[in-house]
Amino acid sequence: MHKKKIHIRTLIQIFFFILILLISINKTLSEKGISIPYIPTASLHALCPFGGVVTIYQYLTTGTFIQKIHESSFVLMIIGFIIAILFGPLFCGWICPFGTFQEFIGKLGKKIFKKRFNNFVPYKYDKYLRYLRYFVFAWVLYATIVAGKLIFQDVDPYYALFNFWNGEIAVGSIVILFITIILSLFIERPWCKYLCPYGAVLGIFNLIRIFPIKRNNKTCINCKMCDRNCPMNIKVSEKTIIRDHQCISCLKCTSEYSCPINNTVTIESIIPYKS
Repeated sequence: MHKKKIHIRTLIQIFFFILILLISINKTLSEKGISIPYIPTASLHALCPFGGVVTIYQYLTTGTFIQKIHESSFVLMIIGFIIAILFGPLFCGWICPFGTFQEFIGKLGKKIFKKRFNNFVPYKYDKYLRYLRYFVFAWVLYATIVAGKLIFQDVDPYYALFNFWNGEIAVGSIVILFITIILSLFIERPWCKYLCPYGAVLGIFNLIRIFPIKRNNKTCINCKMCDRNCPMNIKVSEKTIIRDHQCISCLKCTSEYSCPINNTVTIESIIPYKS
């Protein structure tokens, strides 16, 4: 049962990774007069919900979008927020192609370093480093407002990953992509954990999500399997309701995946059920 559930998430991740890859390739091909049938030729900017976030200020003040940002980004941002209010950052844990990319590299890291993988950064430092992404978000938002253009593209490893074959990629984004690849061999999802500005935004919704992950103290046997399986190093075994801003809603800690006791770590509504 557990393996089947894990495969569903993996298949969804692979689907979106391949989809974005094909769309990006098709965009490049379309500029040369050829294209892959039935595959959209949209720019990655049109498919990124974070584009909607960074253009909010300009849209509210002028009614226009920042250059390269499309209406679709705004729509995807709203959809992402609605999903996050309900289930937290599902986008991060199930859909984001760059998160998937890091996760797959991490599988190699697990084979190399075994139990040391994702445990290289001491907790006393890690607990502070996790807030770096909020500073990154603040900088990106401020710089975008001041410049009136898409600043983040120049340092965005996601954009570099799916566009490294064309001349639009800034050196900064290539460098950050390379560093992320290396770190992914040691740390699970290093970009997501420490630097991703969109992950920072979605992480806030963990504080108010309607369907949080809960741990049943009465049935918990304190095996800490939930802790060991959490890619974001959240101490699930020490919490009753997971409200950590780092949770990516991958559900790896739940009884459907790793917890050996049924109905002990589950995703449930905070709204009491009345029969």
